[in-house]
Amino acid sequence: MSKPLTENIQLTTLPNGVRVVSESVPYVQSASVGLWVGTGSRDEEEPLRGISHFIEHMLFKGTKHRTAREIADSIESRGGHLNAFTDKEITCYETRVLSDDLNLSLDILSDMFRNSLFEPEEMEREKRVVLEEIKMYEDTPEETVHDIFMQTLWNSHPLGKPIIGTDKTVSALTRDNIVEYMASRYCPDRIVIAAAGNLEHSDLVSMAESKLSDMTGKAPIRSARKPRSSGKSKQVRKRDIEQVHFCMGSTAFGKKDKKRFSLSILNNVLGGNMSSRLFQEIREKRGLAYSIGSYARSYQDGGFFCIYGGTSPQTYEQVLELTRIELEKIKSQGMSDDELTKAKTQVRGALVLGLESMSSRMNRYGESLLSYGRVIPVAEILSEYNSVTHESIAEVANLVLNSQEHTLTAVGPFARKTTLNSA
Repeated sequence: MSKPLTENIQLTTLPNGVRVVSESVPYVQSASVGLWVGTGSRDEEEPLRGISHFIEHMLFKGTKHRTAREIADSIESRGGHLNAFTDKEITCYETRVLSDDLNLSLDILSDMFRNSLFEPEEMEREKRVVLEEIKMYEDTPEETVHDIFMQTLWNSHPLGKPIIGTDKTVSALTRDNIVEYMASRYCPDRIVIAAAGNLEHSDLVSMAESKLSDMTGKAPIRSARKPRSSGKSKQVRKRDIEQVHFCMGSTAFGKKDKKRFSLSILNNVLGGNMSSRLFQEIREKRGLAYSIGSYARSYQDGGFFCIYGGTSPQTYEQVLELTRIELEKIKSQGMSDDELTKAKTQVRGALVLGLESMSSRMNRYGESLLSYGRVIPVAEILSEYNSVTHESIAEVANLVLNSQEHTLTAVGPFARKTTLNSA
């Protein structure tokens, strides 16, 4: 019998609104710390597309107290790790260090956060870096097709826009743009310090107070506009490549919609792993694709479900048809008791294994606080998954797996750019 899951999560809100959340795990020798901001690409106005991602880059380029080299060396010379990422609704700056270096870690993160110089010469240099990143991304069709899918699915919604921005918008960014954007979005009520490892919560709170307690201001309320499917499809010839990469899917459920738990189980059975129906039927049984699977994403006021695959142009239509057959099967016949039980077991295993990583714990706390206003206990999450039934899965399948309404995007050696019939 499994041991009950125990968590010792502590949360403190500073007077100015900055939240500090941590869990002490005394049997490890490390600590993962993240400085989270509740802003991302969906908060950007059209002329500033990519600014959240560009700010993430620029915070590594030097402060009043440290050069870019010193920022990196301060962590890496001690065996630690320093990184950041930007998503649709959040940005995170994170470190993984020995527990003795926790104070140094937070000092560097807060220095980057509050004292970055944004020197014009450095900005122009980093613009070139990001433009090269855009080119690299466009040269990777198995990545590009996912952005094209979101842009096609949600063509009029900010969630459909690419996080990285475009050549035009990134090239036009100014220092004033960065300063103004950070002043309006990087506010105490949008900031979370999250940590997990061999640490004391009271120490972390004291450090956060010394670094961030004098910050003021409140960020504007994010516009709540549910993304809706455009119902459109298209194929794009990027260049002569050997495979067709495709995404097919539809709108799904936001972070606060409990139907997302049933969708997660459905995804697990349909295409979420190597034992899934799509993988077994299309790759293992027929050998028609190297990559085939599915995934779901949830945001504050909406989400999507997507099937992704890569196959030869000669077998593209066959793979699409086989995919649609699997969708209809699970809609009309559901899944077996054994599949449902195994999917729940897999979900539990993935969640529990994630607790082995201090970085995974820290990421869960930061993301959960920004998304839900609280850290949802693992036991509560598992309870939601355990409550999933054949009936709830059937309801979700009928909402999400209607191939007549799916958005289909494909990148491959097509004769020309064209609009597709996704039915």
